[in-house]
Amino acid sequence: MNHPLPRPQTEDSHEKRTMASQLEVRVRQDIINGHLAPGSKLRLKELAESYDAGVIPLREALSRLAAVGFITVEDQKGFRVGAISAEEIRDITNARLHIETKALAESILQGDVEWESRLIAAHHRLDRLELVEGPERLMRPEWEQAHDAFHSALIGGCRSAWLQRLASTLRDQTARYRILAMHYPEAAKRDIPGEHRQLLHACLSKDVGRACELLRSHYEATTRSVLEHERLAR
Repeated sequence: MNHPLPRPQTEDSHEKRTMASQLEVRVRQDIINGHLAPGSKLRLKELAESYDAGVIPLREALSRLAAVGFITVEDQKGFRVGAISAEEIRDITNARLHIETKALAESILQGDVEWESRLIAAHHRLDRLELVEGPERLMRPEWEQAHDAFHSALIGGCRSAWLQRLASTLRDQTARYRILAMHYPEAAKRDIPGEHRQLLHACLSKDVGRACELLRSHYEATTRSVLEHERLAR
């Protein structure tokens, strides 16, 4: 039996995928920064006009974001920004600590000089960037990317691909809560760069206990701040 040959990819389909990728980044950042409010309905036509984009690549971008929890899909009702809640941030934080402290311990014990070099380089970039910008204290995309890269590098010596994959997914979900915490008075008093430096030094010193405790304190400080200030669904 002759099987039909796959159709060659057209320039138009490639362009739509590229546009969908760009829209995915833009919509994700607007969700993180609160421009698209938690729980709000996303009307495709209005959103397409806002982003000056086509409905088809926008729908693909929203579907991708739904796969990682930023968007929810309702049967026959379309897309909605994922809600935030006290229960969720507690759950995410506990899951992150369960997974990442194990991954961090293995990373420190198994990491070689190449891992140390990647970690130092990731921290160097993060340490040189400003966290927020403007009177609204919006998180800078460059800092967010460098922050993600640093925390990824921390567990980069762990040989479990699944632990790293799960950690990445959970890290992605905390971004919205992290930007909320930037608006509180204690955020200006908290030495976040110092917390990252201490983490780096503990890792390079091969002090597993100290590193895991610092990571726990680092995550719990953000969670505690959000729970104290936000009226989240409980």
